Amino acid sequence: MPLPQFLKHRHASAPLLILSTTLKTFFFTHLFLTHIYTLKATRGPSMLPTLEVFGDSVLISRYFRRGRDVKVGDVVSFDSVVVAGEEVIKRVVGMQGDFVVLQDEAGRGEKMLQVPEGHCWVVGDNLSASRDSRHFGPMPMAVIKGKVVAKVFPWSERRWMADGLRLVETY
Repeated sequence: MPLPQFLKHRHASAPLLILSTTLKTFFFTHLFLTHIYTLKATRGPSMLPTLEVFGDSVLISRYFRRGRDVKVGDVVSFDSVVVAGEEVIKRVVGMQGDFVVLQDEAGRGEKMLQVPEGHCWVVGDNLSASRDSRHFGPMPMAVIKGKVVAKVFPWSERRWMADGLRLVETY
């Protein structure tokens, strides 16, 4: 029994419909991961105790690319200036115009530096195991890829990220 004319037309366009849907899904996913949000697995000890050495995954908002609305206390993601092709996560502790104290691993201050225009000062929460602005200097805001807004895995430790800074009493 021959197919009715309207079914023949639909049957012939099925591959085009599948291709069109696949392309739309691909482009939407690309735009979403480039400009809205992305998930990233963390590794390394530089952000202990905020992030574990292995096994944590974080949600990164791409709205904050190139340093847009980033402030002191934010945890940001950027391309490593030490290892090409590696994306790292550090905490912002100084913005342009701020003065920062260069500290060694023991936390002793050595000298003071003003963060230049268009840059920020980033450090890992675990100073003794972090390669950060203390080693490579002020970081250009333009290399920031996004801001870590939540720890999403493991599920038992899922939480939104706060700025994580605490007041230190001085005597």
